[in-house]
Amino acid sequence: MAYQHYVGVIDIGSSKIAALMGQTSEGFPDPEEPIRIVGAAKVASQGIKKGQIINIEAAVNSIIQAWEAAERMAGSTLNSVTVNINGTHIGSLNSKGVVAVYQPEVEITDQDVDRVIEAARAVSLPSSQQIIHVWPRFYTIDNQEGVKDPIGMSGVRLEVDTHIITASSTAIRNLSKSIQDAGLDVDQIVFSGLASSLAVLSPTEKELGVVLADIGADTTNICIYVEGAISYSAVIPVGSRHITKDLAAGLRISLEDAEKLKIFLSQLYMKRSQKEKRVKLDQEIDVNKLHIEGLNRLSYKGVVNGIIQPRLEEIFELIFSKVRESGFIEDISGGLVITGGGSQTIEVDRVGKRVTGWSIKRAKPIGISGLIDDVQEAEFATAVGLLRFAFNSNQEKSGELGLDLKLNRFIPNKLNFGQASHKLIELLKGLLP
Repeated sequence: MAYQHYVGVIDIGSSKIAALMGQTSEGFPDPEEPIRIVGAAKVASQGIKKGQIINIEAAVNSIIQAWEAAERMAGSTLNSVTVNINGTHIGSLNSKGVVAVYQPEVEITDQDVDRVIEAARAVSLPSSQQIIHVWPRFYTIDNQEGVKDPIGMSGVRLEVDTHIITASSTAIRNLSKSIQDAGLDVDQIVFSGLASSLAVLSPTEKELGVVLADIGADTTNICIYVEGAISYSAVIPVGSRHITKDLAAGLRISLEDAEKLKIFLSQLYMKRSQKEKRVKLDQEIDVNKLHIEGLNRLSYKGVVNGIIQPRLEEIFELIFSKVRESGFIEDISGGLVITGGGSQTIEVDRVGKRVTGWSIKRAKPIGISGLIDDVQEAEFATAVGLLRFAFNSNQEKSGELGLDLKLNRFIPNKLNFGQASHKLIELLKGLLP
């Protein structure tokens, strides 16, 4: 199989920056076709807090470090990347658009679909917010509802129900500047939760109605799919780093030791069989090998039940509250799918099921091949989803996403705003006598 079409992505998170370079086979990929990972790197992030850039210089250094490592592994270079955006500034709403079909005696065309989606974009937003995605949920042709792809069908009136995701204009500018200062161009900016859903959810789960929660370090991203289409998005300002801070405060140890302890307990839990998990872990946990000063053995009840579980309960209560707020709580038949680094926390599935009443599934990225030893982990869900988004958007139309993705592009490709102004001035000078 001949591979080509290199694509690069950078996942900018609060705890890590991950860079991936991928390829797909000749021709644009089918949504279910594996993407071949040819370069991957992960570094600790600097200058990022709660998903947003707070120190551009520090963030740029981390981005450069991660991207150069991915390029070395791939043995190739790229000048542009698709990146994620995250943070509590992310908002969403559902909007309708209606247009008259241009040539009803013929059939509905791409142009009709473009016009109706543009009509749906005409929503009132605060000046500080900017649309980053317009996602069709379903179309209505005359009185026929629930149409997934109207192109080629006949009708006089075309309607669309869309899901719109917005982000802070300031956050977008800071993110774009950081990427450009790292010597790269921005191809596309994608909401982290949307990217993660593309990496871990199956078409069946989306059709059933499912909640996706990507539990990161400082935030948890939420996406709800109903009848195959994304219908709600949100971000809550709590993540797995809050558990680390609780452990540090409760046990009076450093944040670094608390993180080591959290990872150790989670790995211990993951190694046990389901039968063993039904029986509580040992009352006393030996932590000598972690070399944490003053800690040799810990009480399971004191650490897990007393410190970790209360914070997990808060996270799932907030997730449940957002789903209830969305109005789609009755449409969730597929349960809750969790991913991200925080999804590996000890007892997360038990606590999630108890709080929400839904089935809980831990999910890792699917549909990848090549250098996947490290990438096929929950913490890489956003990065792998960015690859899928980037490859799909190279098509004129994405089969799975049901959307002409050019409508999501709001930053001039390979051109920042200052460069655009300079080139326009030079062009006008050339036209003068």
